[in-house]
Amino acid sequence: MSTSKTHPSLKDTNLFKPIKVGSVTLQNRLAFAPTTRFRNTEDFVATNLQKKYYEDRAEKNGGLLITEATFISPQAGLYPHGPMIHTERQAKAWKQVVDGVHAKGTSIAMQLWHLGRAAYPDLLKKHGLPLLAASADYIDEESKQAAIKAGNELRAFTIPEIKAMIQEYVEAAKKAINIAGFDFVEIHSAHMYTLAQFIDIASNHRTDQYGGSIENRNRLTLEVVDALIEAVGAEKVGIRISPYVTWQGGSGADSELMHPIAQYAYLYSELERRGKEGKRLAYVHSVEARVAIGIDVQDAPQYSSEWVRQIWKGVLVRAGSYLHQDGYKNLINDVNGDDRTIIAVSRYFTSNPDLAERLKNGQELTKYDRTYFYAQTNYKYNTWGKFGEENKGEDSVEAKQEMVALA
Repeated sequence: MSTSKTHPSLKDTNLFKPIKVGSVTLQNRLAFAPTTRFRNTEDFVATNLQKKYYEDRAEKNGGLLITEATFISPQAGLYPHGPMIHTERQAKAWKQVVDGVHAKGTSIAMQLWHLGRAAYPDLLKKHGLPLLAASADYIDEESKQAAIKAGNELRAFTIPEIKAMIQEYVEAAKKAINIAGFDFVEIHSAHMYTLAQFIDIASNHRTDQYGGSIENRNRLTLEVVDALIEAVGAEKVGIRISPYVTWQGGSGADSELMHPIAQYAYLYSELERRGKEGKRLAYVHSVEARVAIGIDVQDAPQYSSEWVRQIWKGVLVRAGSYLHQDGYKNLINDVNGDDRTIIAVSRYFTSNPDLAERLKNGQELTKYDRTYFYAQTNYKYNTWGKFGEENKGEDSVEAKQEMVALA
């Protein structure tokens, strides 16, 4: 099934021009955005299925793959079959994935994840861990009842717990870079997970140095940024931000509490200030307004994310449902708009392992299948064909392949 009525070749756009990111030169400006798939073992170790999945998307690519969001520790939150980089074994398993991607000539970043109030309270309880967030404010009534039922009610981080979390980010980043061999780590400060919960006025009601003012609410994210710059170097650190998010209780574009530009411009400006001081991050990954609110800026220009480009002057990765539009007009406009933009794609990368080649050649895209996004099966994970090939069926040998830990 096609993604749009027309599929123009993008080979002559900036999308297929090299770009330097940190100390790495990418061969194109197409990134695989973080896409949760839950194909790890029960103890959160990378598997043979993941290795195949990332290698296939690295072949004839040369751009940047960003892994699915990966827990920095058990306290960061536990989802069944989710990825983690807390133990040496977990890091060594990821190294096999990284080595496979590098062998294809493609670069790879690991996204570092902490869930906060979005975690499963029962799984944390099972591991003897508390449910923590910026403040003791639940996402909704359903999440509140789940926490009460689990006997693990939400409470705010203490200052020592915040400091311990920052150190967990540091240790995870070191393992990702020094053991697993990732080119970059990406701090997940988006989509109303822990760091974004501290930033958003809707979820942060603290009265200490991590709450109240815009500066205080951004303090934790910037402390994590600074800690990782010191630990692995600014040229190996990226960050993802979603100013307009409404998911999981985010304020969103039309919040009566605070406009997203007011809430997030400070963060982008602080990242730019560090850049001017010689500590420029490899990239900033920004989620476009149309992803969060489903409105195209051409129809509602007040939701434009162009203000981000006016503040942050480094490499900007932009995620914005770019392949859902006929003729990829927004993609072409944004990637050609300057010489420092990378376009991130998520869902269509799941069903088109050769996406880079298809976009270069103007070939039709295969529609993804949400039904299997989070299934613990290889079917519709590693059974999608390249252009001109048939997809493997549910009864195929490939579909029945089981997960095996890489370490």
